[in-house]
Amino acid sequence: MKARTRARALALKALYEIDLAGHPPATVLQERLRAEPLEPELAAFAQQLVEGVVPLRPWLDRHIARHAPAWPVEHLPAIERNILRLALWEMALSPEKTPTRVVVNEAVELAKAFGSESTPRFVNGVLGSIARDLDTIRQDLQQAAKMMMDDVATGEQPEE
Repeated sequence: MKARTRARALALKALYEIDLAGHPPATVLQERLRAEPLEPELAAFAQQLVEGVVPLRPWLDRHIARHAPAWPVEHLPAIERNILRLALWEMALSPEKTPTRVVVNEAVELAKAFGSESTPRFVNGVLGSIARDLDTIRQDLQQAAKMMMDDVATGEQPEE
């Protein structure tokens, strides 16, 4: 597995645990990195992914739902839901500026490694649909992220 793919896989495992068990993100990430050590630059990338996705889950889910209307996000298997969240955040907001086709390919590889037989095709289809609407989605998610940062700065509870 390529280095950045390993970082994405670790981030996915952390997001999966956070989603299902509700454990604190920092604790989960720390435990994952202890169990599966990564080079500092890759650990920072995994941390960036987790810290980017977690606070924006409601907004990410809303966009996923629009592009997979037959599958309510809360009913998706947790691994699929978190692969989609991770890829959508990376496509729309990651400062890394990874090309969309690379992010989609990486998500499909994660789906092959961690999902069911049908997961890669589902993930590819949803992300392909999202990619066609990415500029609009990016603007919405940037607004949501800014709103959350403003709320944190003023000490207010973020709204969804």
